[in-house]
Amino acid sequence: QVQLVESGGGLVQAGGSLRLSCAASGSIFSINAMGWYRQSPGKQRELVARVTSGGSTNYADSVKGRFTISRDNVKNTVYLQMNTLKPEDTAVYYCNAGVTRTRWEPFSNYWGQGTQVTVSS
Repeated sequence: QVQLVESGGGLVQAGGSLRLSCAASGSIFSINAMGWYRQSPGKQRELVARVTSGGSTNYADSVKGRFTISRDNVKNTVYLQMNTLKPEDTAVYYCNAGVTRTRWEPFSNYWGQGTQVTVSS
């Protein structure tokens, strides 16, 4: 089985920082893109940041300059460094990864369980 385990969420004051981690484990041949999404009550889930297997990154405009996504391919882990946090960043953050379990299989999307990030004013 493949699972994504997240950590690092919590409560932080506006202007503070958090670092989210997401480790993929199980039967993994390779991982394509990895990303972070977030969702607030009553709102659609949105892409926060994404990093390809080659290291190319993509960010939502609202987090550019404040958030940094990175990955460790040896540890099968993706990170989201969140600086200068704002109350608007409050959401459940979900890790996503495209994983293939064998050389022959196509990539399938896997999701983490979500971790709550709350930014107080």
